[in-house]
Amino acid sequence: MMRLRRSCPKPIKVARKRRGRPIHGWVAVDKDIGLTSTQVVGRIRRIFDAQKVGHAGTLDPLATGVLPIALGEATKTVPYVMDSAKAYRFTACFGEARDTDDLEGRIIATSDVRPYDANIRAALPSFTGTVSQVPPVYSAIKIAGERSYKRARDGEGQLPPARDVQIARFELVDRPGRDHAVFEVDCGKGTYIRSLARDLGKMLGTEAHVSELRRTLCGPFSENDAISLDKLAKSVLSAPPQDSLLPVTTALDDIPALAMTDTQTDHLRHGRAVRVRSGSTIFVDANQLDAIRDGDLLCALSGDTPVALARLFGEEIRPERVLNIECAEDGAETE
Repeated sequence: MMRLRRSCPKPIKVARKRRGRPIHGWVAVDKDIGLTSTQVVGRIRRIFDAQKVGHAGTLDPLATGVLPIALGEATKTVPYVMDSAKAYRFTACFGEARDTDDLEGRIIATSDVRPYDANIRAALPSFTGTVSQVPPVYSAIKIAGERSYKRARDGEGQLPPARDVQIARFELVDRPGRDHAVFEVDCGKGTYIRSLARDLGKMLGTEAHVSELRRTLCGPFSENDAISLDKLAKSVLSAPPQDSLLPVTTALDDIPALAMTDTQTDHLRHGRAVRVRSGSTIFVDANQLDAIRDGDLLCALSGDTPVALARLFGEEIRPERVLNIECAEDGAETE
């Protein structure tokens, strides 16, 4: 007698629910010395019990100061903070070169030369404007597909290729002694302060490395608004977590906003383009639209809620990154 084989049903794949709460916004952390940026992200994730957390611009363990942290849908706006202006206050130590170009490295060269204030100030204009800079060998830049710092630790270190950076201001602000000088720098994306100290020392006929470093500004986030992790943890315990966060749109201060209708909002949230004018008819606020040029990036709003990062092309607005803030708050998937 022939037996029929029972077919086993295929297992049903169940989407794994992301742990934590769908909370959205920014917080400017005043990072302590000794912590890595990744460690700060982990602390924030635990403090807020957040589903999704990321940082906008790495700070070395030696550095303190402003580290912007994005939660939830704010992580989609991280690139706009990373591309923005930064400001630093740092101390250069003269007379020693170190392999990391900061206090954490080993000494690789020494010099008895200590520059005078007048010599330092005379050299600073050479480091403003568009400057060709060689990043430190201990940096996250990739060489042949591998991080430069990893190659250096494996004994295969080599200086990364030079690249142009923008430095708007470089000033000597204090001279606590012959061996040290304190500077303030306003600069653009990709500037390495360690390289700046190293190269300044070379120009002054000596050696130098960074002994202290503090970031005072990162895009729209300044040290005046920054909060320590300990204070933040106490604040979240005594008030709703959202009260401790800045809006998602904080990162988009320099990007024009455009109010959308409910129908337009629905189209954008589904990734579809919306028509904003046809002939003499304009379907959005005319004054807002006039301030936006063809191809410009904009933030589409539904009331005060950001809906999408989009661009204007002719008669249409086309979404680039949809921000699912309302959906997330209702418990729906945000990815």
